[in-house]
Amino acid sequence: MTDSPFRLSGVVPPLVTPLTEDRTLDVPSFERLIERMLAAGVDGVFPLGSTSEVAFCTDTMRAQILAEAVRVVDGRVPVIAGVIDTQTPRVLEHVSAAVAAGADAVVATAPFYAVVTPAQVKRHFEILGARSEVPVFAYDIPVCVHTRLDPAMMVELGASGAIAGVKDSSGDDIGFRRLTLMNRDAGSPLAVFTGHEFVVDGAYLSGADGVVPGLGNVDPAGYVRLHRAATAGDWETARTEQDRLARLMEICLAARDTGGWGAGVGAFKTALKLLGVIETHQMPEPWDAFSDADVARVRAILDEVGPQA
Repeated sequence: MTDSPFRLSGVVPPLVTPLTEDRTLDVPSFERLIERMLAAGVDGVFPLGSTSEVAFCTDTMRAQILAEAVRVVDGRVPVIAGVIDTQTPRVLEHVSAAVAAGADAVVATAPFYAVVTPAQVKRHFEILGARSEVPVFAYDIPVCVHTRLDPAMMVELGASGAIAGVKDSSGDDIGFRRLTLMNRDAGSPLAVFTGHEFVVDGAYLSGADGVVPGLGNVDPAGYVRLHRAATAGDWETARTEQDRLARLMEICLAARDTGGWGAGVGAFKTALKLLGVIETHQMPEPWDAFSDADVARVRAILDEVGPQA
């Protein structure tokens, strides 16, 4: 278990993975993506999360993505690497690889595929915390792993030092409020992040330490402005910025020719291509890039409420 005083807060976008037309990593586009985020003032980056296509990546591709992210960031902000996999032994291998690559912390979900009970979920994070040389963040994303992380258990794991924080992508605002209240009552052992782009201002009001927004690929500066306004207690500015970002997030609901995971990440990639940040909006197999009609829908939303300087 790490004894590091590492404490993360602020805006930590989950990086998309730009692909060439033949679905290899587009390194120049990846560099532009990260440099644009750093110029906007983000507080960290998160490669190999759901938005990064981790579920589609071979181990070779994972290693390349993480190595390039660490190289480009070059110590300017923390790199928080996803180590998502089905069960504890496989996750531990990814943890070792992330540490060797230079990641500052790792992010893990509950185990999945094999059905688990709360006792196994807790033990999973205890093992990761005990054996990882860098801080571990728990990733609550029940839509993908079919397990909802219990707030009381997360706070207990934080108090014991097994985990450093939680990224909550449950979409459960009641559960999020319970987590932040329990965390505060326990002395705030956890750094709590929301992954819910539509209601970040509300998450800050509840006590969030930061946000991990997929839409932060498209508009990192907007989320930085929102974070700074919220931490300054300027709730009117925070609400105004959040309203615009919520309208921009409609790009993820624009697709008519695809759906599911591909609609969201496909929208981010399409917007980034239209903005000139990445070369293609190619997707991993079995997904296809957005159709021309869906690209036009994304363009219309960008034109109306897109990133602002």
